[in-house]
Formats: sequence, C-alpha cells, structure tokens
Amino acid sequence: MTVTLTRRAVLAAALATPGLTMPHLARAAWPDRPIRLVVPFGGGGQTDIVSRVTAEALAARLGQPVLADNRPGGNGNLAAETVARAAPDGYTVLVAGAGTNSGLNALLYRGVTYDAERDFIPVGLFCTTANMLVVHNSIPGEEFGTVLDWIRRNPGRFTYASASVGAITHLIMEDMGARLGLDMVHVPYRQTTQAMADMLAGRVHARCMGVPEAVAIRGTAGVRPVAVTTPRRRPEWPEVPAMSESIPGFEANAYFGLALPARSPPEAVHRLNAAMNDALRDDAVRAAYARVGADAAAPNTPEEFTARTRVDAERWGTLIRRLNLVAE
Repeated sequence: MTVTLTRRAVLAAALATPGLTMPHLARAAWPDRPIRLVVPFGGGGQTDIVSRVTAEALAARLGQPVLADNRPGGNGNLAAETVARAAPDGYTVLVAGAGTNSGLNALLYRGVTYDAERDFIPVGLFCTTANMLVVHNSIPGEEFGTVLDWIRRNPGRFTYASASVGAITHLIMEDMGARLGLDMVHVPYRQTTQAMADMLAGRVHARCMGVPEAVAIRGTAGVRPVAVTTPRRRPEWPEVPAMSESIPGFEANAYFGLALPARSPPEAVHRLNAAMNDALRDDAVRAAYARVGADAAAPNTPEEFTARTRVDAERWGTLIRRLNLVAE
C-alpha cells in the first residue's frame, strides 16, 4: 500500500520528532534579502558621503542591495536607537562613529537609551576623514594665524556651525578654543545642509567640516579653507596649512565603521566583515574613498575596530568632562 503525505503532514512530523532535521527547511544563508544601512546624519554630510561609497562596495560583494537610510538626530542617537531596537538578524547595520560607539553621546545627552558596548556588535572600520576649517570671506586674512588673531581681537563674535552638539567637528573646535583661549560661539544644526547653506551665506562665520564635505564646495565663491586637522598638509590641498603648524601636536580625524545589533548571527558579522575587508583591498574602492576626500582603512577585525573606538572615548571623553559639555 502506498501512503501519500502532504507537505503539511511532513512538516508536522518533523516538528514532533526529536532530533529529526530537514535540510531543505534550514534558514537561508545570510544575506538573502536587502540590507538596511542606517546613517546617523542627513544627506550631503561627510557621514552620508562615505556611507554611500561603502554601501555600493558591500552590495557588489554580498549580492544584495545595501540601502542607505538617513536617520539624523541627537548626534546619531536616533540612528543608534533604531539599530539597537532592530531585529538581531544581520539586516540592519549602523554606520558607527565616535558619538554613538565611543560612548560620547552618553556623556553629552540625558536619557540615552542604548549602551555602546552592550547593544552593538562591532564589525569593522571602513574609513577615516580629516577635518577642515572653512571660513566665510567676511573674516579677514588668508592665513590660519591671521584668522586666529581676528578671533582673539573679537571675543564672542566668531560663530561656527556644526552638525550637532558633540559632533567631532564641534569637539575639534572646542579643543582648539580651549588650547588657544579663544572665545567662540557654537551654533549647532540638525541638518548639515542647512549648516552649510548658512555658512555659505555668511550667517555663520565658519564650519569645521569633514574633507568629503569640503571637496564638494572647493572653489565656491565667498568661502575659503584655512586649516586641516592632519599632522601635515594633505597632498591634494597643499595650499591649506595643518592646524599643527599653529597648534603644535594638534591632530583630529573622524572614524566610520559598521556595527550590528547585539545577538546578531555570527555568520552575519563574519560575512559583513569579510565583504568590507575585500572592498578595502580593492584599489577601485580605495580610489572611490579618495575621490570624496576620505582615507580607506586597512583591512581590520572587530577587535581592532573596538580598539579604535576606545581611543576616541579616552580623548574626546576627557575633553567633554573637562569642559563640562552638555547637549540641551
């Protein structure tokens, strides 16, 4: 006698029989659908620019679309909270920076609902960016030292924009001001595009911005770069002095990496890290970062990325505590 079982009956039998496995019902290998890359700042800023280069490189290696999802707010808090609450299935990835993953936001903001170490799994560092001070031409002087002299002679008049309180570009200016005893006025923005528009219009005097943003406005009438935060002048901007020429030992850059929600599958962590590192070995991808003014990282491990986050936690956390910075 022949017995015919329906698919539902076979599944019921499998679930009822201890130890019985059904390979054809196993979970599909990661990734088998599009991946969401949560970007902590709005379109047009340096985080958005480098994130889109990264998304394209990852998609080519993972065989699935990697879709950038801009979630600006609270210096990355909104994005970090979104990822911390997401299903830990590997399909929601945070673009990690110092505010969210070095724990700086927990020092700056009241009521942060995520923990940088508990709620995320580090995947890897994909690039760093130098930062550049760009000033409106209403501030006289071509040299960085001349601009500094104007700020000293006009205490409380020099205004500078940033993406938000506690953004690296804000902390760089606080550090510079503290070292030189400058009295400057910080004007935080929610959208980098509005901050840029106001600086270009002269409604604020300056912005410290990532080189990727400075590349986009190079040659724009009415503004000029006056200093870069690398130890030496950048070869593609030889006319722009390093801040260290006026502030000995000064150096500051921003880092960008990938992080997954805690309890994400190890397979997703390993494959995402492998895809990132394969991209970082590719000359075409490294050139794509260079074209937007970013410096591609060397291939690295989650542990090496964690070490970098701790370096920034120490440096910028010390500054935040010393100056008693608090976001309103």
